[in-house]
Amino acid sequence: MNHNWEKEISGCGLSGIISRARKFIPAEDIIKTIRIQHDRGNGLGGGFAGYGIYPNYKDYYALHIMYMNEGSKERAEQFIKDNYIVVLDERIPHRATAHITSHPLLWRYFVKPSSTRPDMEFETLQEDDFVVRTVMKINSEIEGAYIFSSGKNMGAFKGVGFPEDIAEFFMLEQYEAYIWTAHNRFPTNTPGWWGGAHPFTLLDWSIVHNGEISSYGINKRYLEMFGYQCTLLTDTEVVAYLLDLLIRKHGLSYKVACLVLASPFWKDIDRAEPGEQEALRQLRAVYGPALLNGPFAILFANSDGLIGLNDRIKLRPLVAATHHDRVYIASEESAIREVCQRPDRVWCPKAGEPVIALLEREAEETLPVEIDIQKPQFA
Repeated sequence: MNHNWEKEISGCGLSGIISRARKFIPAEDIIKTIRIQHDRGNGLGGGFAGYGIYPNYKDYYALHIMYMNEGSKERAEQFIKDNYIVVLDERIPHRATAHITSHPLLWRYFVKPSSTRPDMEFETLQEDDFVVRTVMKINSEIEGAYIFSSGKNMGAFKGVGFPEDIAEFFMLEQYEAYIWTAHNRFPTNTPGWWGGAHPFTLLDWSIVHNGEISSYGINKRYLEMFGYQCTLLTDTEVVAYLLDLLIRKHGLSYKVACLVLASPFWKDIDRAEPGEQEALRQLRAVYGPALLNGPFAILFANSDGLIGLNDRIKLRPLVAATHHDRVYIASEESAIREVCQRPDRVWCPKAGEPVIALLEREAEETLPVEIDIQKPQFA
């Protein structure tokens, strides 16, 4: 009998690891988790984000910038030197590989905003807001320059290629971090280019995504009301900016922000207890344009921890596991077992229910209601 087997891979591959006790994890661990998901990508994008990788410059913003030509580098550097104290600028370490033969100019700058800024538009902004405006300005106004990472004590490394090739290219084996995320891209309706690879970042936010944000248009217009500019030709960009807006600017907790991004359906809100029902209705009324529609699984991280979230129907796979102080989240259980053969527990998060894994200090001192990992559905 002839069988026509067709593997359903549901698009891109995601993985993330956090040591809640801030123990450093070698890059090889995150590389293994994404390398085994090789068939989820097509070689048009791979990337990583690591937290805790720059301890000697932990109080400075680390700007990772890709340049398409020397002219764009000169223009961007002039703006940076006019507005920032630069303690170090250097080529991002990378090597020639068999699979990556062409790439942009890749540079990093460890900076602190200057107290005197020549442009009146930026003069009174707080440091984080000034860095956000810098990212928006350079990415939208300096052709051929793209800031792809801008947080403190963290960095993103991404490009066109399979993630294991990107890891080799950026010499990722030289780094260790207490939070890692990784992405293997299979672009469907946006171009495969160096800036379009994941993670997408802003300040210390980083986001990797599997799926499609069909609400991109309304999300983009909503963000533009608050000064964000979406210029990178991919729907995932809006998620990074929404996280910054909802959590950093508006002060929502991680759980509430996830309720905004993946709000319960109206029929489920109508069944909620009266007090909860009113709160959910208010969130939908105030933040309706921030709701993400379409199939998605996302991992996002910042200096507090790692969070995984599915869409409201769970149209993309997501699996989580714990082992001692570590939490693992990935598209496939096989990715987790590649580096943790005997996890304490493994489960599939329900649709729209986040897995929130925070670093112990933040969890205990600043966010006590969010330290519990979701209960497993199966062992």
